[in-house]
Amino acid sequence: MFFEDYVIRLPKSATYLRYAIAHLKRLLGSKIAVEFDEQTFAVYQTDRLKEGAAPKTINEETGVLLRILGEPGDILRVRLKKNKKLKLATGVTIGKAYQASEKTRMFEAASESRSPVIFMALTLSQNVGMRDGEMKKIQFFRINLQKRFIQVGEAKTKAGTGRIVPLNSDVYEALLEYIRWYIERFGPIQPEWYLFPFGKPTPQDPTRPVTSFKTAWRTVRAKAKVKGRWHDNRHTLITDLAESGAGDQTIMDIAGHVSRDMLKHYSHIRMEAKRRAMESIVDKRKEEASEAEQEPTTENAFWLPEELKASSALPAADQHFEGARAQNWAQSVKTARTAEPFRSHEFLRSDGSAGRTRTYNPSVNNR
Repeated sequence: MFFEDYVIRLPKSATYLRYAIAHLKRLLGSKIAVEFDEQTFAVYQTDRLKEGAAPKTINEETGVLLRILGEPGDILRVRLKKNKKLKLATGVTIGKAYQASEKTRMFEAASESRSPVIFMALTLSQNVGMRDGEMKKIQFFRINLQKRFIQVGEAKTKAGTGRIVPLNSDVYEALLEYIRWYIERFGPIQPEWYLFPFGKPTPQDPTRPVTSFKTAWRTVRAKAKVKGRWHDNRHTLITDLAESGAGDQTIMDIAGHVSRDMLKHYSHIRMEAKRRAMESIVDKRKEEASEAEQEPTTENAFWLPEELKASSALPAADQHFEGARAQNWAQSVKTARTAEPFRSHEFLRSDGSAGRTRTYNPSVNNR
């Protein structure tokens, strides 16, 4: 398998693959044709861990390498999976949703930052839910101020690529203010220019995208006294949408998820929302109990189906009858309360024949 050609033809965005191939070449010395077997796989994982790479990153790198190996990679994947050596344990990724007070402090710090782009970037992240890589690639032709929506370009997932997300009033007003600064800085905006131009601390080239928000974000976070990651801004939006009652499909369309499992990963419902949900059960029970007390009852109809209990054709509990009819009716109610469940054969009458039973017909028997 010749990796040299792959290194030449790889796009710049294929970071994992480029790094993995370069590392393998260093590992195997002068070998260009790489024999990638189980031993090589294990050595690669160990070396990357020693270099400080996260298990998740190593799993992504090895996954790409196995795919480009083709059929030999498929065979190797099966063997590794059978021996439970295909992937390193990654543990549970803990994300958070920022509280309202934290968001307020962060936006205040961002508005006072030296960086002219961090406030706009933070606003987009918490109101549109775009990933870091998606935001950096946004160009002006993808923003429609008249109809108030933004179209995401290339995304991490197929479902996320090209998705259209509405702009709420916070994003719209922030965009108008940001564009005023942008025009003063670079002149009339061209459609292909990037929303977040290259250069720091002051943007210099609108034809190239910004490389990172890390420095400005670190300053904002420290000033706001907030702990968390940049990606947690996306967690925050999805959690806010979930708490507001938005449906799963709506949230997935906005965030670009491909499965409900990913939605669960991001929806960190806060304790206050959980408490409200649990308290609503108590309120519902009280409401049901109150309604039950107000419902009219028909004492003589306790043994009837629910749809017949409220029927006006039933005799009231205090209704009086004359003579034998009253006695017979009272006796029938008493019998009904103590008798076994209704059996249809009790209303049938035998004609004396062997094993044959006919329905009782007064007109026939009176002849």
